[in-house]
Amino acid sequence: MATMPSKSQTARASSEYKSDLQPIWCAGCGDYGVLSALYRALAELNISPAELALVSGIGCSGRLPGFVNSYGFHGVHGRVLPLASGIKLGRPELTVIAVGGDGDGLAIGGGHFPHAARRNVDITYIMMDNAVYAQTKGQSSPTSPWEMTTKSEPYGTMEDQLNPVALALAYDASFVAQGFAGKVQELTELIRRGIAHRGFSFIHVLSPCATFNNTFRTLSQLVEEIPAEHDPRDRPRAFNLALQSLPIPTGVLYEVTKPALEERLATVRSRATAGSAPTTLEELFDRYS
Repeated sequence: MATMPSKSQTARASSEYKSDLQPIWCAGCGDYGVLSALYRALAELNISPAELALVSGIGCSGRLPGFVNSYGFHGVHGRVLPLASGIKLGRPELTVIAVGGDGDGLAIGGGHFPHAARRNVDITYIMMDNAVYAQTKGQSSPTSPWEMTTKSEPYGTMEDQLNPVALALAYDASFVAQGFAGKVQELTELIRRGIAHRGFSFIHVLSPCATFNNTFRTLSQLVEEIPAEHDPRDRPRAFNLALQSLPIPTGVLYEVTKPALEERLATVRSRATAGSAPTTLEELFDRYS
């Protein structure tokens, strides 16, 4: 978990987090907005690049760790959450951020999502959702709307789309937010809050694909910030917001405090060391035979 810097600390410039590798996304890609918001959030939190690890899966968004001055790991398709969890458990002092697309996180990687959420491992998961498999040239994804025409379904998709925010709420993630790549200032605040949150933070970002599914102008007119009076501890209300069709809510839908996995592991270790744990294989067999 990251903490806000005190006034005595020297604030970092967002440029400090830029690597020498230049982004090569298509012009107009929503992922540029996510990257910009991430730079700003990291600067506001004053996180040292040496204490930051970014992990990604396969897809256009998977390139993001290369553009950030930090530790980075570009994993295989759908395995971003196990990788990020392993890094956090192995190096708990690091701020760990997982990034990926809708296909990476909800198709081949969909089985890892509920378990990372229920374990409440202290990582931030940013899902950049363009509702299409863009890197493989425009096939439908788990979030493609019904009847959307793509190269793989030229006459329209036949499946209903998944709702990532509702899924995160059903999995009881302790922090659930939704943002739009076209509103960088608002997205910066969501990422800042997600990183600062202790536990599993899920941030769903509507990040249009300029080449195969350019919904930028449409989404700009459909998104609307969640009312200030919304209580983020109210899970049923958060579900209602996640399930409403229009306007599309942006902001923090849900946030609660509960022990992170690292804290629970520490408790289990203390219990084990406090008792008379078996010290030999024979003692172990005798105890449980």
